[in-house]
Amino acid sequence: MPLSDVTVKIDLVKPSSLKGLGTPLILAKVDGHNTYKEYGSLEAIKTDYAETTAAYKKAAAIFAQGDNAPSKVAIGTYGGGSTETPEEGATTQATFSIRNAFDEYFDKDWHFLILADATADERLEAAKAMEEKSYKFVVLQVTDREEVASYKGKDRTIVFYHPLNDEHPDAGLVGSVASHTVGSVTWKFKNIVGITPQDIKADELKKLHTEGAIAYVTKAGHNETSEGITASGEYIDVLHGKDWVKLNIETSIQSAFSNNGKIPFSNAGFSLLSVQVTNVLQTAFANGIVAEDADGQPVYSISTKTRDQITDENRKNRVYDGLSFTFELAGAVHSAEITGEISI
Repeated sequence: MPLSDVTVKIDLVKPSSLKGLGTPLILAKVDGHNTYKEYGSLEAIKTDYAETTAAYKKAAAIFAQGDNAPSKVAIGTYGGGSTETPEEGATTQATFSIRNAFDEYFDKDWHFLILADATADERLEAAKAMEEKSYKFVVLQVTDREEVASYKGKDRTIVFYHPLNDEHPDAGLVGSVASHTVGSVTWKFKNIVGITPQDIKADELKKLHTEGAIAYVTKAGHNETSEGITASGEYIDVLHGKDWVKLNIETSIQSAFSNNGKIPFSNAGFSLLSVQVTNVLQTAFANGIVAEDADGQPVYSISTKTRDQITDENRKNRVYDGLSFTFELAGAVHSAEITGEISI
């Protein structure tokens, strides 16, 4: 994420244009150099990556999704080495690992990580790294059924089980769904151009979902994603919406700091900050992230502490910690149970 003086923490509480977040980063293993570059077309990518490379093929699967595809993709590399000379005079080769690349590129402008050349160990390392950040997503194509369970419980990992190595449903999924207005879509029921649906029996598909994976299947004659969950079982659109709210509140309040001569440490100043949160939550409601009540009104609340409720220490350090909010998720319908009655 970009530099900011604002930190938003959102806890997902479950019962007993502002920025969109659809840009993908493709990580490719390339010997000899480590780079990060953004591209607006396949033609531009072709100047750096041959059509035979996995990076190009992932990008092609993204752009194949037509009008749904993002306006740009980023490609970062890892695997290159840097020469180091210890005090003893010996020369060693330090490898720029997938974890190094993750840390180096994390604050760039992308939200979905796709791995082009990764081994199973590297996929797991990327999943662990993303879980530590608790922000953004890594989308993995897993062709080995036994590997699926390795990621169970991870909020920030999307596991797409698809045993065809020459297809790229991980990239296609991001290209098909990620750039829609956050909150306007679920990730289930989605068609992915260029991906072959798999013949998976109902009990096996249920087991896949229990383990936190999704697949591409045919239902009622329609080719579609079987679910819209991460490896923890949480819905992708829930976490994507959480990320959108976090980023846009941080951005809006940071802009308020930058565009005003100063925001006074007073109730009037706190009210100005509250307005920024209100504007973001209203947009989140319009986009389908925030639920509506029986009267069609958004279900959220915002609380502000007054100046006399802030500690002397925080006043001295110019830290206002008295702004908080809650909202109810709009959610989506993923299945239906219907009863009927026949009269004679």
